[in-house]
Amino acid sequence: MTTKAKLVLDGNTFELPIIEGKEGGKAIDISKLRAETGYVTIDTGYMNTGSCYSAITYLNGESGILRYRGYPIEQIAEESNFLETSYLLYHGELPNNSQYESFEKSILKEYQLPENVHRMLSLYPEKTHPMAMLSGALVALSGFYPELGRENLNEKEEEMTFKLLLNHMKSITASIYRQKMNKSIIPSDPSLSYCGDFLNMMFGDGHKASVDPVMEKALDILLVLHADHSQNCSTSTVRMVGSSKANLFASVAAGANALWGSSHGGANQAVIEMLEMIKKDGGDYKKYIEKAKDKNDPFKLMGFGHRVYKNFDPRAKIIKGACDSVLAKMGVNDPILDIAKGLEEVALKDPYFVEKKLYPNVDFYSGIIYKALGIPYEMFTVMFALGRLPGWIAQWKELVDDAGMKIGRPRQVYTGSPVREYIAKNKR
Repeated sequence: MTTKAKLVLDGNTFELPIIEGKEGGKAIDISKLRAETGYVTIDTGYMNTGSCYSAITYLNGESGILRYRGYPIEQIAEESNFLETSYLLYHGELPNNSQYESFEKSILKEYQLPENVHRMLSLYPEKTHPMAMLSGALVALSGFYPELGRENLNEKEEEMTFKLLLNHMKSITASIYRQKMNKSIIPSDPSLSYCGDFLNMMFGDGHKASVDPVMEKALDILLVLHADHSQNCSTSTVRMVGSSKANLFASVAAGANALWGSSHGGANQAVIEMLEMIKKDGGDYKKYIEKAKDKNDPFKLMGFGHRVYKNFDPRAKIIKGACDSVLAKMGVNDPILDIAKGLEEVALKDPYFVEKKLYPNVDFYSGIIYKALGIPYEMFTVMFALGRLPGWIAQWKELVDDAGMKIGRPRQVYTGSPVREYIAKNKR
Protein backbone atom coordinates (compact mmCIF):
# COMPACT_ATOMS: atom_id res chain seq x y z
CA MET A 1 0.00 0.00 0.00
CA THR A 2 1.20 3.54 -0.80
CA THR A 3 2.34 5.31 2.35
CA LYS A 4 2.79 8.71 0.72
CA ALA A 5 0.52 11.04 -1.24
CA LYS A 6 2.08 13.15 -3.95
CA LEU A 7 1.20 16.80 -4.35
CA VAL A 8 2.40 18.79 -7.34
CA LEU A 9 2.74 22.54 -6.77
CA ASP A 10 4.42 25.01 -9.13
CA GLY A 11 6.14 22.14 -10.93
CA ASN A 12 7.52 20.65 -7.73
CA THR A 13 6.40 17.32 -6.25
CA PHE A 14 5.94 16.95 -2.51
CA GLU A 15 5.27 13.75 -0.60
CA LEU A 16 2.78 13.76 2.25
CA PRO A 17 2.49 10.90 4.76
CA ILE A 18 -0.71 8.82 4.71
CA ILE A 19 -2.07 7.82 8.12
CA GLU A 20 -4.60 5.04 8.66
CA GLY A 21 -6.77 4.72 11.76
CA LYS A 22 -7.71 1.45 13.44
CA GLU A 23 -11.13 1.36 11.79
CA GLY A 24 -9.74 2.01 8.30
CA GLY A 25 -10.16 5.78 8.21
CA LYS A 26 -7.40 7.38 6.16
CA ALA A 27 -5.83 10.82 6.44
CA ILE A 28 -3.15 12.81 4.63
CA ASP A 29 -0.74 14.45 7.08
CA ILE A 30 -0.37 18.10 6.06
CA SER A 31 1.24 19.28 9.30
CA LYS A 32 4.43 20.33 7.47
CA LEU A 33 2.75 21.52 4.27
CA ARG A 34 3.16 25.26 4.87
CA ALA A 35 6.75 24.95 6.05
CA GLU A 36 7.72 22.93 2.97
CA THR A 37 5.60 24.60 0.29
CA GLY A 38 4.32 27.95 1.57
CA TYR A 39 0.75 26.76 1.02
CA VAL A 40 -2.03 26.15 3.52
CA THR A 41 -5.26 24.24 2.94
CA ILE A 42 -8.67 25.85 3.13
CA ASP A 43 -11.53 23.84 4.64
CA THR A 44 -14.41 26.03 5.77
CA GLY A 45 -15.98 24.58 8.90
CA TYR A 46 -13.16 21.98 9.12
CA MET A 47 -15.52 19.45 7.52
CA ASN A 48 -12.63 17.50 6.01
CA THR A 49 -9.90 18.25 8.52
CA GLY A 50 -8.74 15.91 11.28
CA SER A 51 -7.77 18.02 14.29
CA CYS A 52 -6.45 15.30 16.57
CA TYR A 53 -5.80 11.65 17.25
CA SER A 54 -8.44 10.25 19.60
CA ALA A 55 -9.19 6.84 21.10
CA ILE A 56 -12.51 7.81 22.68
CA THR A 57 -15.37 7.65 20.17
CA TYR A 58 -15.67 6.02 16.76
CA LEU A 59 -18.34 7.46 14.48
CA ASN A 60 -19.13 6.27 10.96
CA GLY A 61 -21.92 8.39 9.56
CA GLU A 62 -22.27 6.49 6.31
CA SER A 63 -22.91 3.18 8.11
CA GLY A 64 -24.76 4.58 11.12
CA ILE A 65 -22.15 3.39 13.64
CA LEU A 66 -21.37 4.96 17.02
CA ARG A 67 -19.04 3.32 19.55
CA TYR A 68 -17.67 4.47 22.90
CA ARG A 69 -14.15 3.08 23.43
CA GLY A 70 -14.97 0.31 20.95
CA TYR A 71 -18.31 -0.68 22.50
CA PRO A 72 -21.37 -0.30 20.21
CA ILE A 73 -23.77 2.35 21.47
CA GLU A 74 -26.60 -0.20 21.26
CA GLN A 75 -24.88 -2.41 23.87
CA ILE A 76 -23.92 0.51 26.10
CA ALA A 77 -27.48 1.87 26.12
CA GLU A 78 -28.94 -1.57 26.84
CA GLU A 79 -26.51 -2.82 29.46
CA SER A 80 -24.91 0.23 31.06
CA ASN A 81 -25.92 3.47 32.74
CA PHE A 82 -24.73 7.07 32.62
CA LEU A 83 -22.18 6.86 35.44
CA GLU A 84 -20.64 3.67 34.10
CA THR A 85 -20.51 5.22 30.63
CA SER A 86 -18.83 8.29 32.10
CA TYR A 87 -16.22 6.07 33.75
CA LEU A 88 -15.63 4.25 30.46
CA LEU A 89 -15.14 7.45 28.47
CA TYR A 90 -12.72 8.88 31.02
CA HIS A 91 -10.69 5.78 31.92
CA GLY A 92 -10.92 3.87 28.65
CA GLU A 93 -12.20 0.65 30.25
CA LEU A 94 -15.42 -0.47 31.92
CA PRO A 95 -15.20 -0.60 35.73
CA ASN A 96 -15.48 -3.82 37.72
CA ASN A 97 -17.96 -3.97 40.59
CA SER A 98 -15.68 -2.53 43.25
CA GLN A 99 -14.41 0.23 40.94
CA TYR A 100 -17.94 1.22 40.01
CA GLU A 101 -19.20 1.20 43.59
CA SER A 102 -16.33 3.43 44.67
CA PHE A 103 -16.85 5.74 41.70
CA GLU A 104 -20.61 6.04 42.27
CA LYS A 105 -20.20 6.57 46.01
CA SER A 106 -17.65 9.35 45.59
CA ILE A 107 -19.80 11.22 43.06
CA LEU A 108 -23.04 10.92 45.01
CA LYS A 109 -21.72 11.35 48.55
CA GLU A 110 -18.38 13.15 48.61
CA TYR A 111 -19.25 16.30 46.68
CA GLN A 112 -21.91 18.92 47.34
CA LEU A 113 -22.40 22.07 45.29
CA PRO A 114 -21.25 25.12 47.27
CA GLU A 115 -24.22 27.08 48.60
CA ASN A 116 -22.89 30.29 47.09
CA VAL A 117 -23.25 28.81 43.60
CA HIS A 118 -26.98 28.45 44.24
CA ARG A 119 -26.97 32.02 45.52
CA MET A 120 -25.11 33.26 42.45
CA LEU A 121 -27.67 31.60 40.17
CA SER A 122 -30.48 33.30 42.09
CA LEU A 123 -29.02 36.72 41.27
CA TYR A 124 -29.40 36.45 37.50
CA PRO A 125 -32.18 38.57 35.96
CA GLU A 126 -35.47 36.72 35.56
CA LYS A 127 -35.28 36.53 31.75
CA THR A 128 -31.71 35.22 31.62
CA HIS A 129 -31.36 32.21 29.32
CA PRO A 130 -30.51 29.04 31.31
CA MET A 131 -27.43 28.42 29.15
CA ALA A 132 -25.99 31.77 30.26
CA MET A 133 -26.54 30.70 33.86
CA LEU A 134 -24.94 27.32 33.20
CA SER A 135 -21.88 28.82 31.53
CA GLY A 136 -21.44 31.33 34.34
CA ALA A 137 -21.75 28.67 37.04
CA LEU A 138 -19.28 26.32 35.36
CA VAL A 139 -16.54 28.89 34.95
CA ALA A 140 -17.21 30.22 38.46
CA LEU A 141 -16.30 26.80 39.89
CA SER A 142 -12.65 27.59 39.19
CA GLY A 143 -13.00 30.30 41.86
CA PHE A 144 -14.53 27.88 44.35
CA TYR A 145 -11.85 25.27 43.66
CA PRO A 146 -8.70 27.28 42.84
CA GLU A 147 -6.46 24.29 43.54
CA LEU A 148 -8.14 22.50 40.61
CA GLY A 149 -8.12 25.56 38.35
CA ARG A 150 -4.37 25.70 37.80
CA GLU A 151 -2.25 24.20 35.02
CA ASN A 152 -0.64 20.77 35.04
CA LEU A 153 -2.91 18.87 37.41
CA ASN A 154 -1.67 15.46 38.46
CA GLU A 155 -3.67 12.30 37.75
CA LYS A 156 -5.43 12.34 41.12
CA GLU A 157 -6.41 16.00 40.74
CA GLU A 158 -7.72 15.42 37.21
CA GLU A 159 -9.96 12.61 38.44
CA MET A 160 -11.13 14.68 41.38
CA THR A 161 -12.19 17.45 38.99
CA PHE A 162 -13.95 14.90 36.78
CA LYS A 163 -16.00 13.53 39.68
CA LEU A 164 -16.69 16.96 41.10
CA LEU A 165 -18.05 18.22 37.77
CA LEU A 166 -20.26 15.17 37.28
CA ASN A 167 -21.80 15.84 40.69
CA HIS A 168 -22.06 19.59 40.38
CA MET A 169 -23.46 19.59 36.84
CA LYS A 170 -26.68 17.86 37.90
CA SER A 171 -27.00 20.15 40.91
CA ILE A 172 -26.40 23.27 38.81
CA THR A 173 -28.90 22.11 36.18
CA ALA A 174 -31.56 21.40 38.80
CA SER A 175 -30.82 24.69 40.56
CA ILE A 176 -31.24 26.65 37.31
CA TYR A 177 -34.61 24.99 36.73
CA ARG A 178 -35.82 25.60 40.29
CA GLN A 179 -34.67 29.23 40.16
CA LYS A 180 -36.49 29.79 36.85
CA MET A 181 -39.65 28.18 38.26
CA ASN A 182 -39.42 30.20 41.52
CA LYS A 183 -39.18 27.02 43.56
CA SER A 184 -36.97 26.32 46.56
CA ILE A 185 -33.79 24.30 46.05
CA ILE A 186 -33.97 20.60 46.89
CA PRO A 187 -30.65 19.24 48.19
CA SER A 188 -28.98 16.20 46.65
CA ASP A 189 -30.02 12.85 48.13
CA PRO A 190 -27.05 10.42 48.07
CA SER A 191 -29.34 7.44 48.66
CA LEU A 192 -30.71 7.81 45.11
CA SER A 193 -29.11 6.92 41.80
CA TYR A 194 -27.51 9.68 39.73
CA CYS A 195 -30.58 10.13 37.52
CA GLY A 196 -33.00 9.50 40.38
CA ASP A 197 -31.30 12.20 42.44
CA PHE A 198 -31.41 14.60 39.52
CA LEU A 199 -35.13 14.05 38.87
CA ASN A 200 -35.88 14.50 42.56
CA MET A 201 -33.90 17.75 42.69
CA MET A 202 -35.82 18.93 39.61
CA PHE A 203 -39.37 17.86 40.39
CA GLY A 204 -39.46 16.77 44.04
CA ASP A 205 -41.66 18.45 46.62
CA GLY A 206 -39.07 18.54 49.37
CA HIS A 207 -40.55 15.57 51.21
CA LYS A 208 -39.76 11.89 50.76
CA ALA A 209 -38.19 11.28 47.36
CA SER A 210 -40.30 9.39 44.85
CA VAL A 211 -38.90 8.83 41.37
CA ASP A 212 -40.75 7.04 38.57
CA PRO A 213 -38.48 4.21 37.30
CA VAL A 214 -39.69 4.66 33.70
CA MET A 215 -38.71 8.34 33.73
CA GLU A 216 -35.44 7.52 35.46
CA LYS A 217 -34.53 4.91 32.84
CA ALA A 218 -35.51 7.16 29.93
CA LEU A 219 -33.37 10.00 31.27
CA ASP A 220 -30.45 7.65 31.87
CA ILE A 221 -30.61 6.41 28.27
CA LEU A 222 -30.79 9.99 26.97
CA LEU A 223 -27.69 10.99 28.92
CA VAL A 224 -25.82 7.89 27.72
CA LEU A 225 -26.67 8.63 24.09
CA HIS A 226 -25.48 12.21 24.41
CA ALA A 227 -22.30 11.42 26.36
CA ASP A 228 -19.89 11.88 23.44
CA HIS A 229 -20.05 12.31 19.68
CA SER A 230 -16.51 12.63 18.34
CA GLN A 231 -15.17 16.04 17.25
CA ASN A 232 -18.41 18.03 17.07
CA CYS A 233 -18.51 21.81 17.51
CA SER A 234 -18.68 21.90 21.32
CA THR A 235 -16.13 19.11 21.82
CA SER A 236 -13.73 20.76 19.40
CA THR A 237 -14.25 23.99 21.34
CA VAL A 238 -13.35 22.26 24.61
CA ARG A 239 -10.18 20.96 22.98
CA MET A 240 -9.33 24.32 21.40
CA VAL A 241 -9.70 26.18 24.69
CA GLY A 242 -7.92 23.40 26.58
CA SER A 243 -5.00 23.60 24.17
CA SER A 244 -4.19 27.04 25.59
CA LYS A 245 -3.80 25.29 28.97
CA ALA A 246 -7.04 26.82 30.25
CA ASN A 247 -8.42 24.82 33.18
CA LEU A 248 -11.15 22.24 32.84
CA PHE A 249 -13.85 24.51 34.26
CA ALA A 250 -13.15 27.20 31.65
CA SER A 251 -12.84 24.65 28.86
CA VAL A 252 -16.15 22.97 29.71
CA ALA A 253 -17.87 26.37 30.03
CA ALA A 254 -16.61 27.17 26.52
CA GLY A 255 -18.06 23.88 25.29
CA ALA A 256 -21.41 24.79 26.84
CA ASN A 257 -21.37 28.12 25.02
CA ALA A 258 -20.70 26.37 21.71
CA LEU A 259 -23.54 23.95 22.43
CA TRP A 260 -25.93 26.86 22.98
CA GLY A 261 -26.41 27.56 19.27
CA SER A 262 -29.49 26.31 17.40
CA SER A 263 -27.30 24.49 14.87
CA HIS A 264 -25.87 22.33 17.66
CA GLY A 265 -27.38 21.72 21.09
CA GLY A 266 -30.38 23.93 20.48
CA ALA A 267 -31.76 21.54 17.88
CA ASN A 268 -34.09 19.66 20.24
CA GLN A 269 -35.56 22.97 21.37
CA ALA A 270 -36.06 23.88 17.70
CA VAL A 271 -38.06 20.66 17.26
CA ILE A 272 -40.61 21.63 19.92
CA GLU A 273 -40.78 25.22 18.66
CA MET A 274 -41.61 23.83 15.20
CA LEU A 275 -44.32 21.64 16.69
CA GLU A 276 -45.75 24.65 18.52
CA MET A 277 -45.83 26.56 15.24
CA ILE A 278 -47.71 23.72 13.54
CA LYS A 279 -50.19 23.63 16.43
CA LYS A 280 -50.85 27.36 16.15
CA ASP A 281 -51.47 26.90 12.44
CA GLY A 282 -54.25 24.40 13.11
CA GLY A 283 -52.24 21.25 13.78
CA ASP A 284 -52.26 19.94 10.20
CA TYR A 285 -48.85 18.23 10.23
CA LYS A 286 -49.43 16.68 6.79
CA LYS A 287 -49.45 20.19 5.36
CA TYR A 288 -45.95 20.70 6.76
CA ILE A 289 -44.79 17.36 5.43
CA GLU A 290 -45.70 18.65 1.95
CA LYS A 291 -44.01 21.99 2.63
CA ALA A 292 -40.81 20.15 3.62
CA LYS A 293 -40.92 18.23 0.32
CA ASP A 294 -41.37 21.40 -1.75
CA LYS A 295 -37.89 22.55 -2.82
CA ASN A 296 -39.24 26.08 -3.36
CA ASP A 297 -40.55 26.32 0.19
CA PRO A 298 -38.02 27.58 2.80
CA PHE A 299 -39.64 25.50 5.57
CA LYS A 300 -37.39 22.84 7.08
CA LEU A 301 -38.61 19.91 9.14
CA MET A 302 -36.57 20.05 12.35
CA GLY A 303 -35.39 16.80 13.94
CA PHE A 304 -35.18 14.79 10.72
CA GLY A 305 -31.92 13.71 9.09
CA HIS A 306 -28.48 14.41 10.51
CA ARG A 307 -25.42 16.35 9.41
CA VAL A 308 -23.13 13.36 10.06
CA TYR A 309 -25.33 10.28 9.71
CA LYS A 310 -26.09 9.74 6.03
CA ASN A 311 -28.22 6.66 6.61
CA PHE A 312 -29.75 6.68 10.08
CA ASP A 313 -28.90 7.97 13.54
CA PRO A 314 -28.28 4.83 15.67
CA ARG A 315 -29.15 6.80 18.79
CA ALA A 316 -32.61 7.59 17.43
CA LYS A 317 -33.48 3.90 17.11
CA ILE A 318 -32.59 3.43 20.78
CA ILE A 319 -34.30 6.50 22.19
CA LYS A 320 -37.51 5.87 20.24
CA GLY A 321 -38.26 2.94 22.56
CA ALA A 322 -37.68 5.06 25.65
CA CYS A 323 -39.82 7.81 24.15
CA ASP A 324 -42.70 5.42 23.55
CA SER A 325 -42.39 4.09 27.12
CA VAL A 326 -42.50 7.58 28.63
CA LEU A 327 -45.54 8.63 26.63
CA ALA A 328 -47.37 5.40 27.45
CA LYS A 329 -46.52 5.65 31.14
CA MET A 330 -47.53 9.29 31.50
CA GLY A 331 -50.63 9.08 29.31
CA VAL A 332 -49.95 12.68 28.36
CA ASN A 333 -52.80 14.37 26.49
CA ASP A 334 -50.82 17.01 24.64
CA PRO A 335 -51.60 18.12 21.07
CA ILE A 336 -47.92 18.97 20.57
CA LEU A 337 -46.93 15.37 21.20
CA ASP A 338 -49.77 14.14 18.99
CA ILE A 339 -48.38 16.25 16.14
CA ALA A 340 -44.91 14.82 16.78
CA LYS A 341 -46.16 11.24 16.61
CA GLY A 342 -48.05 12.05 13.42
CA LEU A 343 -44.96 13.52 11.79
CA GLU A 344 -42.93 10.51 12.84
CA GLU A 345 -45.44 8.03 11.43
CA VAL A 346 -45.75 9.78 8.06
CA ALA A 347 -42.02 10.45 7.64
CA LEU A 348 -41.06 6.83 8.35
CA LYS A 349 -43.29 5.66 5.48
CA ASP A 350 -43.29 8.51 2.96
CA PRO A 351 -41.12 7.58 -0.08
CA TYR A 352 -39.59 11.09 -0.19
CA PHE A 353 -38.21 10.82 3.34
CA VAL A 354 -37.27 7.16 3.01
CA GLU A 355 -35.32 7.74 -0.23
CA LYS A 356 -33.51 10.74 1.20
CA LYS A 357 -33.00 8.92 4.52
CA LEU A 358 -34.58 11.77 6.45
CA TYR A 359 -35.45 9.72 9.50
CA PRO A 360 -36.28 11.18 12.93
CA ASN A 361 -33.03 11.81 14.78
CA VAL A 362 -32.06 11.86 18.45
CA ASP A 363 -33.00 15.55 18.75
CA PHE A 364 -36.55 14.76 17.66
CA TYR A 365 -37.11 12.10 20.31
CA SER A 366 -35.18 13.84 23.10
CA GLY A 367 -37.27 16.98 22.60
CA ILE A 368 -40.45 14.92 22.92
CA ILE A 369 -39.22 13.23 26.11
CA TYR A 370 -38.17 16.50 27.74
CA LYS A 371 -41.53 18.02 26.81
CA ALA A 372 -43.36 15.04 28.32
CA LEU A 373 -41.31 15.31 31.52
CA GLY A 374 -42.38 18.93 31.88
CA ILE A 375 -38.96 20.47 31.25
CA PRO A 376 -39.23 23.98 29.72
CA TYR A 377 -37.99 24.39 26.14
CA GLU A 378 -35.21 26.76 27.09
CA MET A 379 -33.80 24.11 29.47
CA PHE A 380 -33.38 21.51 26.71
CA THR A 381 -29.84 22.58 25.80
CA VAL A 382 -28.82 22.53 29.47
CA MET A 383 -30.04 18.92 29.58
CA PHE A 384 -27.94 18.19 26.50
CA ALA A 385 -24.90 19.68 28.25
CA LEU A 386 -25.52 17.47 31.29
CA GLY A 387 -25.28 14.41 29.05
CA ARG A 388 -22.32 15.65 27.02
CA LEU A 389 -20.22 16.57 30.06
CA PRO A 390 -18.30 13.25 30.43
CA GLY A 391 -17.33 13.35 26.76
CA TRP A 392 -16.04 16.90 27.07
CA ILE A 393 -13.99 15.94 30.12
CA ALA A 394 -12.59 12.78 28.52
CA GLN A 395 -11.62 14.73 25.39
CA TRP A 396 -9.97 17.45 27.49
CA LYS A 397 -8.02 14.84 29.47
CA GLU A 398 -6.88 13.10 26.29
CA LEU A 399 -5.64 16.44 24.98
CA VAL A 400 -3.76 17.69 28.05
CA ASP A 401 -2.22 14.28 28.78
CA ASP A 402 -0.74 14.19 25.26
CA ALA A 403 2.94 15.07 25.44
CA GLY A 404 2.76 16.36 21.86
CA MET A 405 -0.11 18.78 22.52
CA LYS A 406 0.06 22.07 20.63
CA ILE A 407 -2.08 25.15 21.03
CA GLY A 408 -4.81 25.31 18.39
CA ARG A 409 -3.96 27.94 15.77
CA PRO A 410 -5.81 27.63 12.44
CA ARG A 411 -4.50 29.53 9.42
CA GLN A 412 -6.53 31.70 7.07
CA VAL A 413 -6.59 32.91 3.49
CA TYR A 414 -6.69 36.71 3.72
CA THR A 415 -9.26 38.36 1.41
CA GLY A 416 -9.11 41.97 2.62
CA SER A 417 -7.65 45.11 1.12
CA PRO A 418 -4.01 45.12 -0.03
CA VAL A 419 -1.61 47.57 1.64
CA ARG A 420 -2.74 51.19 1.45
CA GLU A 421 -1.69 54.57 2.85
CA TYR A 422 -3.40 55.98 5.91
CA ILE A 423 -5.50 59.11 5.16
CA ALA A 424 -5.76 61.82 7.79
CA LYS A 425 -9.23 62.38 9.18
CA ASN A 426 -9.60 65.90 7.77
CA LYS A 427 -8.84 64.62 4.26
CA ARG A 428 -11.31 61.72 4.14
